[in-house]
Amino acid sequence: QVQLVESGGGLVQAGGSLRLSCAASGRTFTSAAMGWFRQAPGKEREFVATISWAGASTYYSDSVKGRFTISRDNAKNTVRLQMSSLKPEDTAVYYCAARVSRVPATIALDYDYWGQGTQVTVSS
Repeated sequence: QVQLVESGGGLVQAGGSLRLSCAASGRTFTSAAMGWFRQAPGKEREFVATISWAGASTYYSDSVKGRFTISRDNAKNTVRLQMSSLKPEDTAVYYCAARVSRVPATIALDYDYWGQGTQVTVSS
């Protein structure tokens, strides 16, 4: 079992930065690939970024590549999403997810555990 709690969301102006954190509990965290997804009102949940169990491999959606950075600290059971050059279209609820596999994935159905989400709003 893995429990996930996101934090760090908020309101920011376009061009600004935010750092999201996901605190994980459960003994399987260090062997779990992690991901960030987001869901805007009226839209489906979409992939943002994923990282392998040891942090060696990362993947990003084309819409955030070069602006967002995913990282993890297994000693602190934490995964982070550093977001820079934010745009109004980045506005969404951001979710942290974990999968019972060391291999990162870009599809929401491949994840086994989800946090409650944190709201990110980017004003123009």
